Amino acid sequence: MGSDRPLLVVLLIWALLMIVPDLARVVRPLASFGFYANNDGLIYDVTGPFADKSESPAWKAGVREGDRLDLSLMRCLPYDSERCASILAAVGGIQYVAPGRAITIDLAATPEQGTRRLVLLAEPRPQNWFVSGVILLDQIAGILVVLAAGWLVWTRPGPMSWGFFLYVVWFNPGQSFEFYAQLQRWPLLLLAQDVAACIAQAAGFAGLLLFAIRAPADKLQSEWASVERALPLLALVIALALMASYGSAVGFKTEILTRATILIGLAVSLSAFAILMLRRHSLSPKDNQRLKWVVWGCLIGLPASVIADLSQYTTLFKTPWGDFSPSDDAVALFNLVNGILCLFVFEAVRRPHVVSVSIPLRRVTLLALTMSVPALLLHREAEHFQETLEVPQWTWLLIGAVVVFVIGRLHHAAVELADRFFNRDLDRAEQELGEAIVAAKDPATVDHLLSDGPLRALKLASAVTFRRTEEGFHRYENGVGWDGTATRDLQLGEAAMTALSKGASYVVDDTAKCALPLGLEGPLLAVPAASRTHCYAATLYGPHEVGTDLDPCERQMLLSLGRHAADAYARLENVHLRQRIKLLESQRPLISSPT
Repeated sequence: MGSDRPLLVVLLIWALLMIVPDLARVVRPLASFGFYANNDGLIYDVTGPFADKSESPAWKAGVREGDRLDLSLMRCLPYDSERCASILAAVGGIQYVAPGRAITIDLAATPEQGTRRLVLLAEPRPQNWFVSGVILLDQIAGILVVLAAGWLVWTRPGPMSWGFFLYVVWFNPGQSFEFYAQLQRWPLLLLAQDVAACIAQAAGFAGLLLFAIRAPADKLQSEWASVERALPLLALVIALALMASYGSAVGFKTEILTRATILIGLAVSLSAFAILMLRRHSLSPKDNQRLKWVVWGCLIGLPASVIADLSQYTTLFKTPWGDFSPSDDAVALFNLVNGILCLFVFEAVRRPHVVSVSIPLRRVTLLALTMSVPALLLHREAEHFQETLEVPQWTWLLIGAVVVFVIGRLHHAAVELADRFFNRDLDRAEQELGEAIVAAKDPATVDHLLSDGPLRALKLASAVTFRRTEEGFHRYENGVGWDGTATRDLQLGEAAMTALSKGASYVVDDTAKCALPLGLEGPLLAVPAASRTHCYAATLYGPHEVGTDLDPCERQMLLSLGRHAADAYARLENVHLRQRIKLLESQRPLISSPT
């Protein structure tokens, strides 16, 4: 797979080249001609991104809803650079152009008037600090997602990681309007980019299905082999359909085909989700928990991505009952939500064990709630403030940063409150076990409480305690998951033993030099029972019975029990020493008396 790395680098650079330039839009918005036209040439909006029609360059030039672009006159063939650049900037339902850009449009005849040729000069799109903040978040998320997917391919090369990377190259939270706006200066280069984009989208759809077939361990089950073999043909068909949807650039009406290709994307997304659901019951408990992260990521991210595409590139949301199209900044938020899929997949692939997916879902929900109300209120007031307060653009970015910080603190407080609510049983178990450990009458009881207590309270697959002796850490009893064939003397490696001796927990890895349980019962975490000066024991805990990892709250509980156990071991050691001293003192007269 090392030979694939040059290709990975090229695709990674291309993906970043498309989204990084949009960071410029945070401080310098692009422009608009003030109208939206679909791929049939139908002009369905003459307000565009502006607050009122009177601000739209198209409206001021006489363009009205229901007018049609004359595609036969504005086509790229025979090639004319100005005409080709105009049609590429006018159709497709979305319109971001460089400030000061001018195009010439030909309008077909209507019952009221004949054909017209108009010259439009783009004007800057209105933008406030809220929109700038959303753009900044989208671009940062897009860059991180692309780099994360590339890192997975670099470190875990294989069909699964490549499939996910191909999906992320095109379907990531980042926006590429600045990139396309600059390419409009060179129509042929823009056409080449459009062809490459069609191939990238098709590869992304096929990559998503490839990932769904092999996730999370990159293993192909025999019943899915035929589906995997059909993916190249599927990608070819989708690529050709996507290329055909650009037929408006050569004079054809392609709105229906454009909608069809986006609906194909919806079908692919539904198919990927169905494959994931069908594969759940054939996986081990550990991999099943990892797959749950992927499933929930798809449930959240894929619908958001489809809605964003439908609203940006089609008129599907414009119905006889009203216009239900999301605003541009709402679409940007939908793209940001799509990043959740990438985040969940990244965690599921890179970690052999994952915590319960309910934890990140709870935190994502709280984030959405803490952001929604403030964002809605501030979004409504942002334009009013920007009109009444004449301050530099960077000032609004500073205000936005303060608002984001406040929302972040609110989210942090909400997470802590939710954790306390959902961890009430955990806190109660910690208190009861801590009291029992402190009151233990002998070290063996402490050993048992340290392992068996959390095992039952947290429903773990395995747990056992190794008590420290002069030779090292020794296991005096069998525990759940630890039979007589497992090691009696703990040897996890120098780094692990040093950490435990200093009172720090250690994640058990493959460097252990002793026989540990395998499979679901394999230990994940070693937790010391240590004071500031001495480590008395180390307890090894496995995952939950359902295969999930220990979450941060559970790990904190185990560390707390370890500190209680250290106090108990120290107390019992002192009691034992006092008894020994008392026994020796009672024997001293006998030893010192003459025979």
